[in-house]
Amino acid sequence: MATIENNGTNDGNLQRSVTTSTARKLATTAKTAPQMGSITPRLLLKLLPWVQVTGGTYRVNRTKVENKRSQRIALSKEDGKISVTASSLKTIALFTDIDEGIVDRLASSFETKDVEIGNNFVSEGKDKQKFFIVGSGQVEVIKHGSHGEELRIALLSDGEYFGEADITSEASSSVTVRALTPATLLSLRLSELLKIIDEVPEFKDQFKAAVENQLRLRATVNEHGEKHIDLVSGHEEDNIIPETYIDYEETPTEYQLNTLQTVVRVHTRVSDLYNGPYNQLEEQLRLSIESIKERQEWELINNSRFGLIASVDPAYRISTRYGAPTPDDLDELLSLVWKEPSFFVANPRAIAAFERECTWRGVPPVTTDIHGTRVILWRGVPIIPSDKVEVEGQYLTGRGVGTTKIILVRVGEQNQGVVGLHQSGIPGEIAPSLSARLMGLDKFGVASYLLTKYFSLASLTDDAIAVLENVEVGYYHDYQHRNKVEK
Repeated sequence: MATIENNGTNDGNLQRSVTTSTARKLATTAKTAPQMGSITPRLLLKLLPWVQVTGGTYRVNRTKVENKRSQRIALSKEDGKISVTASSLKTIALFTDIDEGIVDRLASSFETKDVEIGNNFVSEGKDKQKFFIVGSGQVEVIKHGSHGEELRIALLSDGEYFGEADITSEASSSVTVRALTPATLLSLRLSELLKIIDEVPEFKDQFKAAVENQLRLRATVNEHGEKHIDLVSGHEEDNIIPETYIDYEETPTEYQLNTLQTVVRVHTRVSDLYNGPYNQLEEQLRLSIESIKERQEWELINNSRFGLIASVDPAYRISTRYGAPTPDDLDELLSLVWKEPSFFVANPRAIAAFERECTWRGVPPVTTDIHGTRVILWRGVPIIPSDKVEVEGQYLTGRGVGTTKIILVRVGEQNQGVVGLHQSGIPGEIAPSLSARLMGLDKFGVASYLLTKYFSLASLTDDAIAVLENVEVGYYHDYQHRNKVEK
């Protein structure tokens, strides 16, 4: 007698029909196109105005800057000791025209001091120390206001300096310098400077000329370092109309289009026989193009030559006051890019940290819809999420910690803002400035397609971008503790 097999049933009963797992082999299932988890809204690409570039080059002409702003100084670190070199010191306008040998001696005269968090490096009205460079950490420069309150006039971090304008004054300091984090500062004492002036006669003349030149420039240029335009105002008929002209930069910045490329390979047998319901070649190209656009947004933010972060002028870089991004910090950014700011760009973790600070203060931001994505607004300016604004630091299990940046930009050529650059009309174009070309078949029947994307970014003026640095994303408030304190 034949033996009837169980066919995998658990209750020992005989199989009476075809199983569902077997039947599915003959069924046509509903299916999706291939999904890719790394695809993001890429709102930056959608919100940037794109300018057509001819010949692959975009030149930004600016008016001539007579008095350049302070730049961050490159510091040297050897065996844990921070020092400043003569070449770095010469980037400060006051020392630019001083002989190399003298500046080298000045650099070697800097003293290094470690300051604990909360301690004063300089006290207002007491110390005569004025010129210093922040080697590491973060310090605030405080001055008493007219009503006696402490006012923060500067927040400085690595490579920034303060006090060069009053370096030769023998009066006591008019500010207090306090460490917000453990900090290392490099200072040049007035006594050391005067000693070099007495010992090196040519330095005395050079330094005097440099100081006078800086005073002259401050009187003749505006806050952007551009020359004042001579004008006359009044109703008098015998006024002499001044003559003036506007000079331009001798070497304007030129931006070359950046290139992103990849080769997509598809076997002809696959594209011939397995093209339904989804076209295999089209899906391969679609997903590759998605990856290109994701990388494009990363480059627009992080590229060391033209990215948003690299394009920020040092005068438009500020730091958070307490680590977590607060409404005060974003207001400070808005005070820098105040001429028609377009949007913030921030990592979603930074946005969450900002929303926590708003909740803590009882000022939750409103939301709006941009290209189908819900985003929050601060002072009417949207905060665009992008995971391409990277978070630096360690990530603990279940909770992200680290620091990042929040960027604020103004866009458009008419607004002297930030613009995206591309060149449409290229051969094989399937989207603006994106081409797909068949490279041919190999002997195995594999077809190769070259995908190429041309793009770049240009900032037309310095005040088109500002960045908030040292944004801590891992801080959370203890509301239960706060409630206990309030009770």
